[in-house]
Amino acid sequence: MRKYLLLFLAVLFSSCGRKPIETEFSLLRTFSEPLLIDNFDSGKILIYNGAGFMHKIDHTTSLNIWINDKQVGQIQASEYVLLYLFPGKYEVKLEHRDSFKFKSIHTIEIKSDTRVIEIKPTIVSNSVTIANKIPHNFERFKNVLK
Repeated sequence: MRKYLLLFLAVLFSSCGRKPIETEFSLLRTFSEPLLIDNFDSGKILIYNGAGFMHKIDHTTSLNIWINDKQVGQIQASEYVLLYLFPGKYEVKLEHRDSFKFKSIHTIEIKSDTRVIEIKPTIVSNSVTIANKIPHNFERFKNVLK
């Protein structure tokens, strides 16, 4: 009985991770810290994973992201990517795995003043928010390319 319980727990916790996807975007590196969004040129967008504490505990923070059916890649909790998205409407697909695979599709509108987008897993789906501000603990975040 103990063997089966251990096997069940091993499968449960190992199933939460997502296989990374390759990017089809030209992601940008950052060379200065802290990142100053006021200095972004038009179209430069920061996308960060704002997963909360509960998702970090069970390692369900890995989000695979697609924008207009192009793979951006996988963003872990406290990670971000920088890329160019010019004004217009975009379809954002997010996927994370908990005990099940959670996929969601969101339509966002990028405007000329859009600079920051927060993505995060939720209990039963995912969310996308145009935040336009960097989170208060951003010094702990790292660029996916570093």
